[in-house]
This record gives sequence, C-alpha cells and structure tokens, in this order.
Amino acid sequence: MKSGTRRALYEEIERLPENQVGEIVAGELYVSPRPASPHARATSAIGSELFGRFDGPLNGDDAPGGWWLLGEPELHFGDDVLVPDLAGWRRERMPSIPDVAAFTLAPDWVCEVLSKSTARLDRVRKLPVYAREGVGHIWLVDPQLRTLEVYRLEGGRWVVASTHGGDDVVSAEPFQAASLALPRWWLD
Repeated sequence: MKSGTRRALYEEIERLPENQVGEIVAGELYVSPRPASPHARATSAIGSELFGRFDGPLNGDDAPGGWWLLGEPELHFGDDVLVPDLAGWRRERMPSIPDVAAFTLAPDWVCEVLSKSTARLDRVRKLPVYAREGVGHIWLVDPQLRTLEVYRLEGGRWVVASTHGGDDVVSAEPFQAASLALPRWWLD
C-alpha cells in the first residue's frame, strides 16, 4: 500500500465519532462500534485482575509486577493500525511508557475480547499481524461462549497454549504467577 493511501485511511479514523473504533489492516479500514456490555464487562474485569498484580515494578508473589498494561492502545506496525482491547509490555523491553499517541514497539501480550462485529477481524486479519510483529502471547476471550483461548507465538506461528471456560480459575500464560477467576469476567 502506498503511504498516501495509509494517510488517507488514517485521516478517516481521525474523523470517526467517539463511539466507533477504526483500525487499518492490510490496507483496509475497519470500523467497529464501541463494545456492548458483555464485551465491556470482560475487558474491565480482566484489566482489574491483571493491573493490580502485574502493572508495576517487580514486587513478589502477591504482586509479581514487571509489566506495563494499557487499555485500547493504538499500535502502529508499518501500514497497519491496530487497537487491541488490552496490551502489555514487559518492563525489561519498555522501561518506561513513552508519551505518544501510538506505540510502534509490539506488546508482549495482547487480549482481544471477541464480539459478533469483531471476531472475524480479530481472528483472521489481526492475528497474522501480531505474529509478524512478534507479540509473544494472545488471549482471545469470548464473553458469549465464556471462553479464554491462550496462544503462544512459536517460530512465527500461533500455538494453543491452553483453553479455559465457564467457571474455571486459571493460571494462564504469560501471567501464570496469579490465579484468575473467569466467573468475574462474565455477565450473569
């Protein structure tokens, strides 16, 4: 894709209303609505569980730390512009959070919470970009099916590290140091 085309698409993203999220993948603009309550609940609960334990300096067993965690960061990878629901960088790779509107350093972990309007984009279009950029782990969370799929990047390909669902309490890569209660993620 020509850089002028990317600029034009990015200008379209900038003109979107606040209730929409724009992403550019392989030269194509994708516009999604802001998430519905099951999606928003899952994202908030996951963030709540992880931020308190991992977003900080290395501390110990209760709060292992060592990560920077952000909600909906804008990621610029060449011509691709992605906005995952959650992303995390190990502090050893990104010692401080830069004061930028968009990140060019690939995260070490990404969480995509699936919805009817985004599942195909997240699985089919975005996963290859995350692999190309070297993101180490991806979580795909489906609040309707109440599932967590954990993927690890090995040799440039996604490998299923684990799958969980329903009322499971899990220790999932790359956050194995903590138990996460999946029931907190779902709407009743």
